[in-house]
Amino acid sequence: MLKADGYGLGGVEIAAALHDAGCRHFFTAHLSEAVTLRPHLPDAMVCVLHGAGPGDIETLVEHDIAPALGTLAEVIAWNDAGAQRGRALPALLHIDTGMNRTGLSAAELAALRGQHLSHIRLLYVMTHLVSADDPGAPLNLTQKARFEAAAAKFPGVPRSLANSSAIFLGADFASDLARPGAALYGINPTPWAENPMRPVATLRARIMALRDVEAGAGVGYDHQWVAARPTRIATLPVGYADGYHRVLGGRADVALGGILCPVVGRVSMDLITVDVTDVPGAAIGDWCEVIGPDVPVEDLAALAGTNGYEILTSLGRRFHRVYRGV
Repeated sequence: MLKADGYGLGGVEIAAALHDAGCRHFFTAHLSEAVTLRPHLPDAMVCVLHGAGPGDIETLVEHDIAPALGTLAEVIAWNDAGAQRGRALPALLHIDTGMNRTGLSAAELAALRGQHLSHIRLLYVMTHLVSADDPGAPLNLTQKARFEAAAAKFPGVPRSLANSSAIFLGADFASDLARPGAALYGINPTPWAENPMRPVATLRARIMALRDVEAGAGVGYDHQWVAARPTRIATLPVGYADGYHRVLGGRADVALGGILCPVVGRVSMDLITVDVTDVPGAAIGDWCEVIGPDVPVEDLAALAGTNGYEILTSLGRRFHRVYRGV
């Protein structure tokens, strides 16, 4: 999964690394994302999960991008496009088994006929699980059974079932093609257990200013934080314009020299303030870890009342990105 610019980390660079590692199946959400990545993946399948929307067909064909067809109308339009060109066009067939979001409904699947697929080269049939991150959710087995019944209507066509979390539900949820997303980027696909994935991204920021404040002095907008002791405040050039959520003020920490230091006061558009009193020798120019091994993305997400996906995909373009080993 390379949607949302590789979960906010750089789709082109990550595509190249995965391709070098042997991956030949890639997914995006939007067509524009797939068009951007296609030149870097000349011999791979590139699939657009949003399907073949109005006006998309010419671009899909031109760039050899496979849509995940999610409505009967899309299937018919894609088949007609193949007939007009005298060849079968590649596609995935997305079957809805309970998400009620995208994918052919049971009624549409029942109405699907062989002639609707006469000029479509089906690469995979796929579905998406509602509660894969909850191994005890009864809907997992219900969806699996529905998918197996639906996929049986397409003998010989490979199947794609598991997202990141479903990969860890066991062999019963294995299929011909898994679709890992969050796990690739270090987000825990098993929230019921310790994260089996290694951290992928580290976000660091330099201390740009240091200020000593007396007990009783306030810091930041509206002085929502007031020093209870003589305090050394470090200012970092990160703010909500960079995707560092405003709600993290007074909740999150950053790490300096392996020591966790609390973010104090409000998060502003471009700055945060951090109590570094307990780090002797803290100096302007020192690097602080905002996300990384000492400040896991899941911990930050929990403090913000969201998930790791939103934390990573919110990261702004002002950050200078450095890719190791790519």
